[in-house]
Amino acid sequence: MRNQPKYHFLKNTSYALHGLVDIVKNETSFKIELLLCVILIPYIVFYDDELVYKLLLFTSLFGVLLAESINSAIERVVDLVTLEHHQMAKRAKDVGSSIVFLSIVLFLTTWGSILYRAF
Repeated sequence: MRNQPKYHFLKNTSYALHGLVDIVKNETSFKIELLLCVILIPYIVFYDDELVYKLLLFTSLFGVLLAESINSAIERVVDLVTLEHHQMAKRAKDVGSSIVFLSIVLFLTTWGSILYRAF
């Protein structure tokens, strides 16, 4: 039997919002990346190009937030299991960090190529 309550849209939305509030309060990296989004989203809105390029810019930017959220979840689960140094715990956390790294590479590549094309 799963340790999960019955699906309810409003409750599930509140769980998601609680998680979002928690990550904003407790994760410095997420705060920095969120600030980057606040700075760059107005640029996307006023960027004079085709919608597909705007969507690529937005998706690559938002992908960094998604990756950081996944990384934070992995780190919290690992810390829940053990606070001692363990090679498998390190490997799990390293994989979470690589997700963030790859999302940043995708972000930089996407923004770089689209902005290079524009100028």
